[in-house]
Amino acid sequence: MKLLRVGTAGAERPALLDQDGTTLRDLSGLVTDIDGALLADDVALDRIRAAAAAGELPVLDGAGPRVGPPLARIGKIVCIGLNYHDHAAETGAEIPAEPIIFFKAPDTVVGPDDTVLVPRGSVKTDWEVELAVVIGRTARYLDSAADGLAHVAGYAVSHDVSEREFQIERGGTWDKGKNCETFNPLGPWLVTADEVPDPQALALRLRVNGELKQDGTTAEQIFGVGEVVRYVSQFMTLYPGDVINTGTPAGVALGKPEPKPYLRAGDVVELEIEGLGRQRQEFKDA
Repeated sequence: MKLLRVGTAGAERPALLDQDGTTLRDLSGLVTDIDGALLADDVALDRIRAAAAAGELPVLDGAGPRVGPPLARIGKIVCIGLNYHDHAAETGAEIPAEPIIFFKAPDTVVGPDDTVLVPRGSVKTDWEVELAVVIGRTARYLDSAADGLAHVAGYAVSHDVSEREFQIERGGTWDKGKNCETFNPLGPWLVTADEVPDPQALALRLRVNGELKQDGTTAEQIFGVGEVVRYVSQFMTLYPGDVINTGTPAGVALGKPEPKPYLRAGDVVELEIEGLGRQRQEFKDA
């Protein structure tokens, strides 16, 4: 299933994208929202599947509603750094022996086509298309990568926008360059895990002002999705509705020759992951 939330910010309604790829079906008669509680409720998910198969879901009223983040009340966003062989190479970094973990605050999340704000004083705002993993079952001290995959509810497109000066040159951890307002567009859909048979075989692409910048595949990941979930569960408990951003392939501005083409107000970024949908954001000054 492709689950999404539509409407004005803070007042989104739960919806389902029909199999025709264009029609939105209203889920508000079955569920109150799309969140961790729903993803952990197999009965509720089966009820949605049955209603969709029977043609019982009404068409969502309104033409062209705003698409918000596909997940409400995110608990935490765990991010994996330097998780693609080609990205590590372009930045001159060594291949990490273990996954590098940092965090984004849930309030960085916006809709897939919402405006992204270039922070005040920023000179190095960068792009990063990423596969987001959404947790559906409580995970702690998992034993294997297979167990990790079994705890995944679904997948989404994530844009891990980053400010590299804040991240690298301003001291401390990476968090200063990762948690600026609007720095995590998510969606358009949460695609349930049963529709993504192999998360290590997905194409990722990102364009800036129409120019292709990133053209990669999750096959390049150093630590695959199942291993990432297993590893993270050794250090913290993952709950339904938590999100893991699993890293970005080569092609970011940081990896380009000088002068590096960092983002400025007026730039338009478009990104997509095979089977998971597309995003488009205009960047504006904060």
